[in-house]
Amino acid sequence: MSKSKKKFYAVAIGRRPGIYDKWFGEDGAEPQVKAFPDARYQGFYSLREAQEWLKAFDLQGQTVQPAKPAPKSRESKTEKPKKQRPRAKINAKKELKKGKVIIYTDGGCLTNPGTGGYGTVLLYGDKRKELSAGFRRTTNNRMELMACIVGLKTLKFPCSVFLFSDSQYVVNGIKKGWAKRWRKRGWMRTVDQPAENADLWEQLLDLCETHNVEFSWVKGHAGNKENERCDRLAREAALDKKNLSRDTAYETGQTKVAEQPKLF
Repeated sequence: MSKSKKKFYAVAIGRRPGIYDKWFGEDGAEPQVKAFPDARYQGFYSLREAQEWLKAFDLQGQTVQPAKPAPKSRESKTEKPKKQRPRAKINAKKELKKGKVIIYTDGGCLTNPGTGGYGTVLLYGDKRKELSAGFRRTTNNRMELMACIVGLKTLKFPCSVFLFSDSQYVVNGIKKGWAKRWRKRGWMRTVDQPAENADLWEQLLDLCETHNVEFSWVKGHAGNKENERCDRLAREAALDKKNLSRDTAYETGQTKVAEQPKLF
C-alpha cells in the first residue's frame, strides 16, 4: 500500500521559513518559496520528518554534514602558509585629499531601550557637516544604524566613502555579510528567528549599493576626536526633550519587517 499524500512542507530558505500544513493559499508554503532566490524546501508525510529535515540546516542555510579530512598531498609538506599582512590604518586626512568622503557615526540611548539619539559627522575636502536627532523610545543598535543611514542619505550623488563606527554590530553586519544573508532568507537569522532591525538594515544595504562604502570599526571613548564629537551630538539630541521624534517601527513592534515608512 502506498503512502498517503504529503501533508507537511518544510521551508528552510524562503520569505517565512518554517513548517506548513498546506502548499497552496496565503498561509501555505508556496507563497514563501515562489520566485524566491535559492529557496530550499521539501514536502513530508509527517511533522516529525519535516522537523528533522529543518534541523539539518545550520545558521548559514547549508546542510550540516560531517567535515571530511582534507586529502594529503606531497605539495602540502613543502608549502608554507602565506602570512596575511595586517591592513594599514586608514589615514582620514590623506583620503580626504584624494576626494573621498569620510563619515563618523555614533548612537545610543540614555537607557536601553529608552530615549536615544544619534550623531553623524561628514567630511569632504574642507567641508564639514554635523547631523543629529533624538527619539523618545528606541535602542542602542537602532541609533547606531540610523547614524549611518542619515550620513549616507545626505550625499547627493554616488560617492566613495569611508565610514567609521564604534558599533561592531553595524560594522560586522556589513563586512561579514550578516545583513545580506538575513535579507536573502527573507530577513530571518535562523529558521525560526527573525532578524532584528530589518527595517533599518534594508535601508543601509540599499545605500551601500548606491555608494562605494568601506566600514571601519573605531574604539569608542578612546580619544578619537570625531567619534567623541558624534557621541556628544547623540547625547545632546537624546537629552533635548522638546525635539524628540518617534521611532515608529520600534514603538509599533515592526522592526523585523523590512518595508517601513521612511523615518527621515
